[in-house]
Amino acid sequence: MGKQTAIIIPARYGSSRLEGKPLLKANNKYIIQWVWEKAIKTKGVDRVIVATDDERIFNACKEFGAEVEMTSVNHKSGSDRIAEVASRHEEIAYIINLQGDEPLIEQANIELVINGVVNDSQADISTLVREIKDKEEVNNPNLVKCIFDVNNYAMYFSRAKIPYERNEGKSKFYGHLGIYGYKREALFKMTSLPQTSYEMSESLEQLRALQNGMKIKVSVVDNVPVGIDTMEDFEKFKSMVEGK
Repeated sequence: MGKQTAIIIPARYGSSRLEGKPLLKANNKYIIQWVWEKAIKTKGVDRVIVATDDERIFNACKEFGAEVEMTSVNHKSGSDRIAEVASRHEEIAYIINLQGDEPLIEQANIELVINGVVNDSQADISTLVREIKDKEEVNNPNLVKCIFDVNNYAMYFSRAKIPYERNEGKSKFYGHLGIYGYKREALFKMTSLPQTSYEMSESLEQLRALQNGMKIKVSVVDNVPVGIDTMEDFEKFKSMVEGK
């Protein structure tokens, strides 16, 4: 089979803010189906697998023709869930972790993540950021900030405003978009390492990789994909795709 590139979409039924989110329907399609359709059209992808711990999601994915696998209910994070699926497929060399609640993500952005990890021999992981133009967003702890070096490798991610502005106007701020590409070994390494101090402090899993010396390649994009976290987000998306 050689070296496949796979998009794996982790999908849970239970969500603290919006339960059953992957199975909400807009324009007669499940949210998870919208995401899957973007994924299967992406260039450079050999297969797309939904990873879920819920039979309702499993059955819905089967219904619209997706490849889907059941995973343990005990995973603490999406990367643990995708690692379980990847471990069953030795032919998969590159894994893209695409969130199941971002139906508006652009295929070009997914392609950037793939290129970041496939074409860069130094990168263990790849991800996306976008410039933050809004002052309030910079201070919002729910929007994770990222600083990266001159070669576009991440130096740190934080919920705090980084860098600190001693001299105003000298720095740009970048917000992190939660999509990751992994080399196979990097995914297994990261998910087998214990949680690190910065990770526990900020509640950001990617800090485990950085604290262990792994390299995360960052690509800058200029659009903001809107994730669906609340019923209000879903209603907005629904009215957008149903043209109301």
